[in-house]
Amino acid sequence: MAKECKKEVMSRPKRKSLPIKERRKGFSPVEFGLIREEAIKEAERCLGLRECQYCEICGLLCPDLCITRDEKTGEVLIDLDYCKGCGICASVCPKGAIEMALEEAK
Repeated sequence: MAKECKKEVMSRPKRKSLPIKERRKGFSPVEFGLIREEAIKEAERCLGLRECQYCEICGLLCPDLCITRDEKTGEVLIDLDYCKGCGICASVCPKGAIEMALEEAK
């Protein structure tokens, strides 16, 4: 049994800039910052709490090699049949996307 790590991809906001013809007229700033709402959305996109960022650190450090990436979809898969529950993946995940939980008895 494998668990998927899915992430919704959000695009970066389009940065506004001064047209090239206007840039030649002086020394005004050519790139403009984000408005408040755009800055908040960009921070949420960038710092997406508890969302897998596909860094693959968990798979590199898994002693059981049970964390892999689907070559076709790019999704991270955790094979729970081979996982011994050491918790290394959860402790090294920079986003906290992996959480250890007690498994209910069958």
